[in-house]
Amino acid sequence: MTKPGLGELLAYRQFIFFWLARLSAMLAQQMLMVAVAWQMYDITGSAWDLGLVGLFQFVPALLLTLPAGHLVDRLRRGWIFSGCVLAQGSVALLLLLATEKGFISRELILGLSILLGACRAFQMPAQQALVPMLVPTALLERAVTLSTTGMQVAVICGPALGGVIYVAGAQMVYGTCAGLMLLAFALMQGVHDKYQPSQETTTLSSVLAGVHFVWTKKLLLGAISLDLFAVLLGGATALLPIYARDILHTGPQGLGLLRAAPAAGALLMSIMMLRWPIRRKVGPWLMGSVAAFGLATVVFGLSEHFGLSLIALAITGAFDNISVVMRQTLVQLETPNEIRGRVSAVNSIFIGASNQLGEFESGATAALLGPVGSVVMGGVGTLFVALAWTRLFPGLARRDRMLG
Repeated sequence: MTKPGLGELLAYRQFIFFWLARLSAMLAQQMLMVAVAWQMYDITGSAWDLGLVGLFQFVPALLLTLPAGHLVDRLRRGWIFSGCVLAQGSVALLLLLATEKGFISRELILGLSILLGACRAFQMPAQQALVPMLVPTALLERAVTLSTTGMQVAVICGPALGGVIYVAGAQMVYGTCAGLMLLAFALMQGVHDKYQPSQETTTLSSVLAGVHFVWTKKLLLGAISLDLFAVLLGGATALLPIYARDILHTGPQGLGLLRAAPAAGALLMSIMMLRWPIRRKVGPWLMGSVAAFGLATVVFGLSEHFGLSLIALAITGAFDNISVVMRQTLVQLETPNEIRGRVSAVNSIFIGASNQLGEFESGATAALLGPVGSVVMGGVGTLFVALAWTRLFPGLARRDRMLG
C-alpha cells in the first residue's frame, strides 16, 4: 500500500487555513519576544530581569493550563485559538502605546508577560488538539511535521525581522505584531472543525483526566518528561541578549540571527523528515537527538565566534526538532479524541516548563556562574538526562515504530 504523501495533505483546505493562521501568530509571537527581551535589557541591563520575563510567563501557564485543557474539550477549539490571538494582539498594541508615550517600564513588561503566559496556556492545547480534527490519521505524522516546519519558518523569520525592524524602534515591531495577530484571526474564520464538544460533567477528576492518562501511559510520560528536562537544562534562549552584546559583540540584528539559528536547523530537519520520515528505531533516534542537542549546547556556550555560535545553535534546533515531531505525533496517536485537549494541556505544561522556566533557570544560574558557566552546565546536564531516561524508560528507548 502506498504511503500518503505531502500532496494529499495539502488538499485539506481546513488544515491549510489553520496552518497559515498558526504561522502568522507564531511570527508575531517571535517578533514580540525579541523586542520585549531587547527592550527589557535596555531598561535594566540585568540577566535576572531577562529570566523573570520567562518566569512571569510560565507561572500563569502552569496555573491555568489544566483548566484550559478541560475548556478545550468543552468548547470549539478554533474559537479558543482565535480569542488567544486577539488578546496577544492587544498586548502588542499596549506595548506600542507605552513605548510611544514613554511609560514603558520593567514592571509593565513583567505584567504583560503574565497576560501572554495566560493566553498561551489556552492557545497551546487548543492548537495541538485541532490538528487531528483537520486531517485523517494516515496523514497525522506528516501534518505534525508540516506544522513544525511552519513553526520553524516563523521562528527563523520572526526574530530576524524583529531585529531588523527594531532598528526603527520597538514600537514598529509591536505594530507589526498586532497586524499579524489580526491576520491570524481573519484566517481562522475559514476553519470549521467538526469537533463535538464533550458534555461531561465538570469535576476535579475530569479536569485531571489528562494528568492521569499521561501518568498511566509510561511511553508518553517518558517522551514528554525527556523533552522537559532536556530543554529546561539545555536552553540558552534567555541569555542570547547577553551573548549578543557582551560575548559576541553584535547588536539587535545579531540577536535576531541568534534567535533564528535554532529554527533554521529545525527547518532543514523538518524538510528532511517530510521527505524521509523516521519509520524505524524511533526510540534510539529520540534519545540520540537529545544527547546531540546537549553536546551542541556545550559548544555554543564555549564559543566566542559568531559564526560557530550560529552553527551550534542550528544543530541544537535540528536535533530538538526530531524530539518535537516524535513527541507530538505519539501524543496524538495514543490519545482518544474526547480527552485530547486535556492531554495536550499536560503536554503544554511540560513545554512551558522547559521553555519559560528554563529561561528563568538560565537567568538565575547566569547571575551566579556567568552566562558561559550557565550554558555549559545546562548542556552537560542534558547529556546526563538522555542517559538516565534510557534506563528509566526502556520501552521508549527501544521503541521501533510510531504505532506500536
